[in-house]
Amino acid sequence: MEPTPAAPSWTAPGAHPVAPGVHRIPLPLPMDGLRAVNVYAIETADGLTLIDGGWAIAESRALLESALASIDRKVSEITRFLVTHVHRDHYTQAVTVRREFGSHVSLGLGDKPTIDLIHAEGDREDPHVEMLRRAGAPRIGTAWASYTRDATPDLDLWGYPDTWLDGDHTIALPGRDLQAIATPGHTQGHFVFADRGAGMLFAGDHVLPTITPSIGFEPVRAAQPLGDFLGSLAKVRALPDLLLLPAHGPVAGSTHARIDELLRFHEERLDLCREAIADEPATAYAVARRLPWTRHARRLDDLDLFNAALATLETHAHLDLLVARGELRATPDDDGTLYAPA
Repeated sequence: MEPTPAAPSWTAPGAHPVAPGVHRIPLPLPMDGLRAVNVYAIETADGLTLIDGGWAIAESRALLESALASIDRKVSEITRFLVTHVHRDHYTQAVTVRREFGSHVSLGLGDKPTIDLIHAEGDREDPHVEMLRRAGAPRIGTAWASYTRDATPDLDLWGYPDTWLDGDHTIALPGRDLQAIATPGHTQGHFVFADRGAGMLFAGDHVLPTITPSIGFEPVRAAQPLGDFLGSLAKVRALPDLLLLPAHGPVAGSTHARIDELLRFHEERLDLCREAIADEPATAYAVARRLPWTRHARRLDDLDLFNAALATLETHAHLDLLVARGELRATPDDDGTLYAPA
């Protein structure tokens, strides 16, 4: 008996059809555990609209060109980018393509403080360093300061968009309407785009099929990033059940099913955070060290610097939400904010 061929990886290069006139194009993310980012090419009578742009690196540009060539299209035919959020793997290639061909770029207004910070003049410490100190993780903060000390952003990759997306509204494309839906949480300016006529949700990083998006890791932090995220999940859950077109991972059949999983996951994490400080006050870092991380239940001390920082600040976001719910109290301390039962 012939063995059943393995299903191709979702990261396989090409333009993969997901609906008539809509193609999923995975683009590479070297040195990134996410492996690839999906951009979605929508064919219209006026050219191509892309949901997200990819990371502005040579490998990504080459694969974008070859993928579009496979459907007899060119990068020069991209007339518009609808970018779900400001992270480099979604935004920067849209900026470079615009420079060449005049494509129109849209981005959520809530991400403007991040771009403003990138363009601010003068030497400054990465804002995450102070956040990590307040979370009770000075060792990680010091390592992060060293890691980012010589990082100078290339402003050619971080130009401002042509249009700021502000509030829920309809974007009319030739032949289809997209609902632009503000979904703050992963970033303050995150948007998803729903094509209710075709039964699809271009979800960016808001709803991912196999992993949970990072929360609380922004250079300009929201007051309640987890509260924002859970509210945005509930908002999208109120839509009809749609085909999930994520930025990372394979296409999935039900937005409702995955959102329900994400809501349960975060309530379970909130329970674990509450239990971790039942006996004595603790900082976010101390709590994070008591929690399991990744599907393999790894310890925080076993994570690399980047993921340890993400884990610490995500725990901070969970604890701050419990404070907002009246279940915990927070007390500033020289060693970081201490959390205790209310």
